[in-house]
Amino acid sequence: MRWADLDLLGHVNNAVYGDYLQEARIDMIRTLGASHATEATSEADGLVVVRTRVDYLRPLLFRLGTVRVETYVEEIRPATFTLAYEVVDDPAHGGPGDDRIVYVRARTVLTPFRFASETPRRLTDEERARLEPYLEPGQEPRTPAVAPASGQRSAPGHLRVPVRFSDVDAYGHVNNVTYLEYLQEGRIELIGRLWGAAPGAPAEQGRPGPALVVARAELDYRVPMVPRAEPYDVHTTIERIGRTSMTFGTEIVDATGEAETCCARGRVVVVFVDRVTGRPVQPDEEDLRPLRELGS
Repeated sequence: MRWADLDLLGHVNNAVYGDYLQEARIDMIRTLGASHATEATSEADGLVVVRTRVDYLRPLLFRLGTVRVETYVEEIRPATFTLAYEVVDDPAHGGPGDDRIVYVRARTVLTPFRFASETPRRLTDEERARLEPYLEPGQEPRTPAVAPASGQRSAPGHLRVPVRFSDVDAYGHVNNVTYLEYLQEGRIELIGRLWGAAPGAPAEQGRPGPALVVARAELDYRVPMVPRAEPYDVHTTIERIGRTSMTFGTEIVDATGEAETCCARGRVVVVFVDRVTGRPVQPDEEDLRPLRELGS
């Protein structure tokens, strides 16, 4: 755990968990002996993430020490496999306290990919054999695809995002973890425009509304994003407002061609929390009004 992993509330930032999952996934694939975990093969094969779902169960605060990411194979299909994760404090492995604490549960769907032709391929018999000893079929239904955002696009929800050099992975695509950051930038920009300050910001920066804590993030990767001078467009909408929670829908698109291309779709559920107690709270009407007006 690193100091730079923390957000404005002193929690490990929701997007940072994507880094933790990626590090655990790559370590596991290296252990399996898959060559594409570290470098391209002669056919330029690799693994790409097709879908991600992260459930944030409780905040993780900074301390000197580590957390444990437990990773296993949940499903093997002809052209994809699903890894499941738990980010835990486990007293059996040096965690504080006497109880096993789960902070995050997550799953990613991956597919082998030929980068020369930009096409997925089926798993080989050898790859299936390497994965099968780690197979623990999940009890939950398969993670569905993220549906198109149902909210109305708006100027406050539109953000142009340039691809930074550090966003790009070894395959020359925007890294899968970075998409979580793009979703985060889009919704913070939207709320900042509606409230006059980022959610959870100090009172001197604007109206001290409630903080937003992410409870769930779902993301479908549809078309690879690549480094280029022209920014991509992030459209964030408000799909649902509950008593103490809200759902954002996001589409990251390439609008440079004749027809718009959807690169990724995301859906994020956030909880309104009191900045002092950290407990869920119902926002004031003054905070809710601009959200309802945009979401209507």
